[in-house]
Amino acid sequence: MIHRMLQGRQLVLASQSPRRKLIFQQLGLKAVRMPSDIVESSVSKIPRNLVRQHSELKVRDVMKKVDADCIVVGADTVVSLNKRILGKPTSQMEARHYLEMLSGHIHQVYTGITVGCHNLVLSDFARTRVEFLPLSPDEINQYIATGEPMDKAGAYGIQGYGSQFIRSISGCYFNVMGFPITTFRKLLEELFEML
Repeated sequence: MIHRMLQGRQLVLASQSPRRKLIFQQLGLKAVRMPSDIVESSVSKIPRNLVRQHSELKVRDVMKKVDADCIVVGADTVVSLNKRILGKPTSQMEARHYLEMLSGHIHQVYTGITVGCHNLVLSDFARTRVEFLPLSPDEINQYIATGEPMDKAGAYGIQGYGSQFIRSISGCYFNVMGFPITTFRKLLEELFEML
């Protein structure tokens, strides 16, 4: 189990995401939260590459600021619809536009995960298929009024009000929340084999 693997290790979460913090708590993990100072830019148009690059940049940034023995974990999530990457909306207008695009369609959620310790850095990603119900303009406006869409990739949260818009998912639920647990576990296993 993950909490046993990390027993006696200092864990640093290179994220300010409340959802990632919650997932760590659910797994019995105590981590120091140290968001990185990197600016997330669109370095790639390919979602799986973009999220891996961002998560790795976050980990490498934070690794410079902590002891080499720390296990640093970073993640990045985007939504992809018809080859367009939807990150966190920068305005209510953009959130409305994202939700209008997602309405009644299938999209993909990608999360990149990176773990690092000493000079070792390992990255991977997870992908989940999500189908949205058709949304009325009134539903979109009511949802935006909750404030929930504003800090989430694709302008929705599967674990909150946004859950009522999802017809189906195929893949990891926690990936849509922003932290695929099984991918994290696999990376930790690989990291400990190399340490």
